Amino acid sequence: MKNYSRIISLSFPPMVSGKPVICNLATLFDLTFNILKARINPRHEGHMVLELSGREEAYNQGITYLQEHDITVTPVAQQISRDEESCMHCGVCTSLCPTHALYLDPETRRVEFDCDKCTACGQCTRICPVHAMHVEVEENGF
Repeated sequence: MKNYSRIISLSFPPMVSGKPVICNLATLFDLTFNILKARINPRHEGHMVLELSGREEAYNQGITYLQEHDITVTPVAQQISRDEESCMHCGVCTSLCPTHALYLDPETRRVEFDCDKCTACGQCTRICPVHAMHVEVEENGF
């Protein structure tokens, strides 16, 4: 069965920010998560951006669970782009890419980028020595 994966923005009210609701996504719905950004402000309101993955039915159940706990869930439109002129094809990014969207072509010895496989986790943007990889984010409501 194909894995369903989306990047979402979450806003937690103060009474929920200290509870293990994100961990419960894994235990109750067999979902995996990658926290991309998280913070709690002085009023104990929480904000988090995470990639949530699993079966589509379980994903939808997990979203409902979050909403039932007064967490505002907003989809995040995010994608990774590459500056082709800056990329020096060193291959460092290929070792971190969890979906193999970045890979070394054995014939040309160049790093190729398959944007259809990319989940926009952002790991390549943090490791690229020449900053050729960029995150383009359009957030609604965060």
